[in-house]
Amino acid sequence: MALPPPDPQFVLRGTSAAVHTLHFSCGGQESDVPILFSGSENGLIHVWNLKTRRVDTALDGHGRKSVYCVETTGGKNRLLSQGRDQRICLWDLAEGRTAVMDSVFTENVGFCRCSLLMVAQGRWLMAMAAKALEEVQVLELPSKTSVCTLKPEAGAKLGMPMCLKLWQLSGGSQPLLLAGYEDGSVVLWNLSMGKALSQLACHQEPVMSLDFDSEKAKGISGSSEKVLSIWSLNEQQNLQVYKTHNLVNAGISDITIRPDKKIVATAGWDHRIRIFGWKKLKPLAVLDYHTATVHCVSFSNHKNPKERLLAAGSKDHRISIWSIYTQT
Repeated sequence: MALPPPDPQFVLRGTSAAVHTLHFSCGGQESDVPILFSGSENGLIHVWNLKTRRVDTALDGHGRKSVYCVETTGGKNRLLSQGRDQRICLWDLAEGRTAVMDSVFTENVGFCRCSLLMVAQGRWLMAMAAKALEEVQVLELPSKTSVCTLKPEAGAKLGMPMCLKLWQLSGGSQPLLLAGYEDGSVVLWNLSMGKALSQLACHQEPVMSLDFDSEKAKGISGSSEKVLSIWSLNEQQNLQVYKTHNLVNAGISDITIRPDKKIVATAGWDHRIRIFGWKKLKPLAVLDYHTATVHCVSFSNHKNPKERLLAAGSKDHRISIWSIYTQT
């Protein structure tokens, strides 16, 4: 008999708004207190201390417009956030600072989260939806220099980019970008050539979220439909459908593969978090706690597998924290 799904280990309350994005920073040292960053519909970013389970700091840099992406860029004090005010803010939180250090104006009205990739110590690439409807712009940080603008071929009719994932093969090869579009396609872009290498129709509806495992050259995407699409990348850099998995209820807002590449979590419009084995996409658990759409899921990057956590943020203003499948 399968074990019944667990309850959350604990629940964080106090955002007083829908939670749209989550990001862990667990640090490299044993003494580091794990931190969780959350971005809310009311424009606030909360910095949660997971030992006290309380908010340490609330950051206000997006003019009370919804925050839908938070990421750290090298350590817990370097933070990037993106909001519906069409701004990407860069923060330095050292010594208790709470003011925006720098920002990038995106001129994009959608809600496509930017994607970051560390290319050298202190140097990052950032991909974001551009001002022109179908385009993606890639900048280098912290200099904010433009690297390239990725434009689909004339007549491609991909629609807006909905989700982005920068990555590179180990060994520091050329950075690549996977982009999910409004027409249901996933496209692989080569940044140095500024051109699309491969395109795959994964969904009938806009791609809401995707994640990619560069070691296995395999990715997963979800949309408003009742299906998860799993696809792979062959040696010729061609995307192909690997398999599909039918869901009970429609609508996936977020997908994330755990850093150890063992399990994958999805955030559902049906208020549920689903856990799958990543190897064969075997359903492992349905976590049922929230009373509204789950907008985001994030795994912690704890060095010790037993300490690993999963966080889920919902429209119900709550963040649930789970400890699941932590045995190796």
